[in-house]
Amino acid sequence: MSDRRPAGVERRTFLRYTSAIGVATAITAGLSACGGPASTGGGGAASGGSSGTIEAGLSYALSTGFDPMITSGATPYAANMHIFEGLVDLDPATLVARPALATAMPQKINATTYRATLRKGATFHDGSPVTAEDVVFSFERVLDPENASLMAQFVPFVDKVTAVDASTVEFKLTYPFALFPSRISVVRIVPKKIAGADAKAFDAKPVGSGPWRFVEATREDKIVFEAFDAYNGPRPAKAKKMVWRLMSDPSARVSAMQSGRVQAIEDVPYIDIKGFTGDKKVESVQSFGLLFLMFNCKDERFADKRVRQALHYALDTEKIIETALVGNAEAATGYFPRTHPDYHQAATAYTHDVAKAKALLAEAGVGKLSFTVLTTDTGWVKDIAPLLQESWAAAGIDVKLNIAQSPAQYAKVDAGDFEVLVAPGDPSVFGNDADLLMRWFYYGFWAEKRYAWSASDGYKQVKSLLDRAAGTADEAGRKEIWAQAGDLLADEAPLYPILHRKLPTAWDGSALTGFKPLPTTGLSFVDVGRA
Repeated sequence: MSDRRPAGVERRTFLRYTSAIGVATAITAGLSACGGPASTGGGGAASGGSSGTIEAGLSYALSTGFDPMITSGATPYAANMHIFEGLVDLDPATLVARPALATAMPQKINATTYRATLRKGATFHDGSPVTAEDVVFSFERVLDPENASLMAQFVPFVDKVTAVDASTVEFKLTYPFALFPSRISVVRIVPKKIAGADAKAFDAKPVGSGPWRFVEATREDKIVFEAFDAYNGPRPAKAKKMVWRLMSDPSARVSAMQSGRVQAIEDVPYIDIKGFTGDKKVESVQSFGLLFLMFNCKDERFADKRVRQALHYALDTEKIIETALVGNAEAATGYFPRTHPDYHQAATAYTHDVAKAKALLAEAGVGKLSFTVLTTDTGWVKDIAPLLQESWAAAGIDVKLNIAQSPAQYAKVDAGDFEVLVAPGDPSVFGNDADLLMRWFYYGFWAEKRYAWSASDGYKQVKSLLDRAAGTADEAGRKEIWAQAGDLLADEAPLYPILHRKLPTAWDGSALTGFKPLPTTGLSFVDVGRA
């Protein structure tokens, strides 16, 4: 999800998101006239002078609002890491869970009961205290089907949340879920009296309890934050103000970084990486983010896994990575990249083997294979598309490319009007555990509505494996089951990664302290200050 669009949700949810985009467009455009400081476009901050201001270049405009229950846009999601807290948050760089509003990781009372205690004195940005009632409200609004929250699919095991007292909450689960303490990081805690009173206004002007307070936003220009002085948590803001410049043009981001106008940028073009020297640092971090090959399994050709396998074997992935991505990716040897804690090398490894690809097609009774592949117009994906076509042509496979914006391509996919899709995806921003990352693509919406795999024995098997792993308390046991699921997915390959991408981020080491590039889209300035 290069822009984290609402891929993988029901149509009603999608419509909820698109209405949010309209709200964000209408309201955020006018927020600069509402309270808060004026633009910091001039003076010392714009030239990197003010020691109290961090400026950054982000890749995406505001495609949605900020309500953490429904946010799907890359930029507002990144902003919410600074504005809101969960009971538990993920470290932005390591994706390891750690207590945030909770004083410790949730305490397990029994297999289906957990409790968490709130940080004493925690307040929202309007000055009101964070209470257990706010926590209950935050979870209930996510779980309410009428709200069509994107986050609901990640916490289906939560049955009931109750306030034991003003600072203690109790969770009752419908079934044991071993990853509960870290998974609840997907739910950010919001003030009931504000979010409950006017959801649209809250979506446009969010109020959280995090170290940074939202000031203003303009859809294709900037987001402005300032330090929340009353924050009493473990990660206070280390600068007075923060301005995110929304720069979809990669050359504009590079120029702003080189000139010192901003101190960090995301999504550095691969060809520009070597142009940063000295204190201007660049690091490409291996991500889960994948480029995947997805088949319409209703098509009788692609219902045969041998045809799906053949198209993977035909790809010269190493050449694609070196040519289009200048080496900034890892060919998939399993569902997870090698850096992931649950990496398992799949029993079926798709190396470049044209002879095997041709043999598999022959076994499947497919003579001259010809089809159209849909792909998105994301810059690096467009660079890859002709090389995919070239690889397949070398195996005698005739492929036409249809390149368009992501919403248009997914509209065709959701209508069943496609043969093969090549697209980027990365659910790891929501969580990095194997269960979440596998369920995103292989349990529910995608398998049932997008690539039509739900009638297969393979789908039934992978669902059974994931359910069994979720209820397994032993970590080694879970890993073994996930490995079995990974082997099955590699062999079946209805949707499977071609590669896992590296994400290049640039920053000025002489201007920022504590900065770390992320393995997901976006930038984090949690625990980061101005030098």
